[in-house]
Amino acid sequence: MEDTSAVSTPPKTSLELTTRRTQFQTQASTLDTRRRQAVCVRRACKKYGPKNNPNVILDGLSMTVPKGTIYGMLGASGCGKTTLLSCIVGRRRLDSGEIWVLGGRPGSKGSGVPGPRVGYMPQEIALYGEFSIRETFIYFGWSAGMTTDQVDDKLEFLIKFLQLPSEHRFVKNLSGGQQRRVSFAVALLADPELLILDEPTVGVDPVLRQSIWDHLVHITKDGHKTIIITTHYIEETRQASIIGLMRGGRFLAEESPTKLMEMHNVDSLEEVFLKLSKRQNMGLRRRSSILSSVTGVPPENNADDEMSGEFGDNVSVSSRRRVATIENGNLPELPPEEKGSNKFQMVNPLHMKALIWKNFLWMWRNVGIMLFIIGLPVAQIVLFCLSIGKDPIGLKIAIVNHELNNTMDPCVPSVGCDWTRLSCRYLEHLEKTSVVFQPYDTDAEGKNAVERGWAWAAISFPANYSESLAVRLEDGKDADDWSITYSNMDVVMDMSNQQIGQLLQRSLYLSYQEFAQDVTVACNYSKRYAKIPLDFHTPIYGPESPNFTDFAAPGVILTIIFFLSVALTSGAMLLERNEGLLERSLVVGLTGTEILFGQVITQFVVMLGQSIMVLVFAFVIFKITCEGDTGWIAALTILTGFCGMCFGFVVAGVTEEERSATYMVMGSFLPIIMLCGIIWPIEGMHYVLRCISSFLPLTKSTESMRVMLARGWPITNPTVYTGFIATFLWISVFLTLSILIIKFKKG
Repeated sequence: MEDTSAVSTPPKTSLELTTRRTQFQTQASTLDTRRRQAVCVRRACKKYGPKNNPNVILDGLSMTVPKGTIYGMLGASGCGKTTLLSCIVGRRRLDSGEIWVLGGRPGSKGSGVPGPRVGYMPQEIALYGEFSIRETFIYFGWSAGMTTDQVDDKLEFLIKFLQLPSEHRFVKNLSGGQQRRVSFAVALLADPELLILDEPTVGVDPVLRQSIWDHLVHITKDGHKTIIITTHYIEETRQASIIGLMRGGRFLAEESPTKLMEMHNVDSLEEVFLKLSKRQNMGLRRRSSILSSVTGVPPENNADDEMSGEFGDNVSVSSRRRVATIENGNLPELPPEEKGSNKFQMVNPLHMKALIWKNFLWMWRNVGIMLFIIGLPVAQIVLFCLSIGKDPIGLKIAIVNHELNNTMDPCVPSVGCDWTRLSCRYLEHLEKTSVVFQPYDTDAEGKNAVERGWAWAAISFPANYSESLAVRLEDGKDADDWSITYSNMDVVMDMSNQQIGQLLQRSLYLSYQEFAQDVTVACNYSKRYAKIPLDFHTPIYGPESPNFTDFAAPGVILTIIFFLSVALTSGAMLLERNEGLLERSLVVGLTGTEILFGQVITQFVVMLGQSIMVLVFAFVIFKITCEGDTGWIAALTILTGFCGMCFGFVVAGVTEEERSATYMVMGSFLPIIMLCGIIWPIEGMHYVLRCISSFLPLTKSTESMRVMLARGWPITNPTVYTGFIATFLWISVFLTLSILIIKFKKG
């Protein structure tokens, strides 16, 4: 019997081995071809256009940029040039298709893109106006991994070559052309392999424009540098090796300028562009008409069906042949060092040095703004302490005293154990509370004064008030109804203002108690005889007469620090992003996490100064009640400010402009103020709102701060450390959201 246990897979035939060898050779050849190309865009499709034209769609677009060439990308403003460049440098994602830059995918590990291998000059100036030329070079040089000596060497060369003014001149003091030359110099600073220039000649005089092109031709002669330049000045790209004519998110042609003019038998590139544009429009109308007649429905904007031949992705034979080497085979996998990685990477120390130095230098150069930022919370706490919680003075009270013959008679109080004119004796005590008396003759006049808003209350004394009160005190429970009735003073009040009404009622009660005790003591009675039989002992926590300032101060302090930190951090991030500074920094090689941590460090120093100033003014100058440990109070204030910073990063990440950020911050300000127990106890809220309040950022921290200030509770108390824990949790939530937004949000 034949043994089949050792029988293995039959050997491959010669044809199979030859086929596999051919496949490997094809893959190796394709990969080698990619590495010889500076940029290869394969069937790109992106449905998000630039900010100034969001309707642009890059659909079915392919381009190839060989190494050592100048590639001119031509097209009208808004056709998608800037969007495509953002995809090439890894700042935007494609919906479909592939982009290979310098042999790897943008953003992949080890590709250097974004990074120092790419020099990027955006359409905006994207420079810090408060920095000198040298300081600008140092920041971008450090960000690209250069040392200071290397930056200085390049600085000397670039200033001479581009005819820039002194290195100590501030960017904001340069002319427009000089600023563009500085921006161009920054792109050249790290000697990148790939130079991407987004309309560098806009607004530049013809002499400077030609000088820039001469330099670009010079640096690509050795074949080691590649340049992609976009412009809508068509004729200036005659010196480019290859040009791509772009219109409506598509390439009309991709070929050398000379060959394009020869193919279309014209004398200028502008005529080539006009001719191709007309043919594109004819092709669109013809295709649309055919599809509409068949289906009755206008066709969708499809990359494969809408255009073909000369009006497709690449019109020239040589262009189509170049792309075919990429598209006709399966792409091999990248080596492990070039594969993308989503893992968190540690920050680069040199990058952090550049970011922190840049942030502090910006603050130093904007000292007026920084003084305002630091002084604003101080001004707010000063206004709070001076205006909130103080007892109102000068309140007007209408007095109708029938014990006097008329209002012109002086109200002279009695002294000692004299039971006459007790009404004047009471008013003497009431006047100590800083109220203002307005005498009237009749009860109707006094009530009318309250109705018209001339007085907050009207007090009326009967004609026999003193005699009736004496009888009431002497006879006690045996006093007749007549004496009891006329021993009362009648009070009508305006209670439309709760705080003033309650404070005035308290003054009336306390003044009457002092008046009664004064009379009884003068008549040799015990002082307790005139007191209400309710004995309030010294409070365990707080003063006998609490004020609203002490209640509101904890929440106000934390709210000031929290929302100023939100405004500071979100404003700083949005300023850099909207001026193109953030985009340029990211393309140089900085990561979003590094930029975030750099802002955290510098803004934390500012917030620390704000917190110290606020606490000093609150507790040292205005003597707000503070019974707890000042160290823990300061720590909670600083943590709350840090929480506000992290929330500010979230606001900057989810909004596109300062106005949207302002609306978002204002929308969160009022709920936090009303629901976090800052201006009113949460015990007085509706049950549902009370539950919502427990999950807001400042609720627990405000309660923790309040018990430390008013009760002096230590950190070991659950109410106190719960505030710290809640703040740490919110910091973690906001910081995590910020990192995720920066990591996954492009553009």
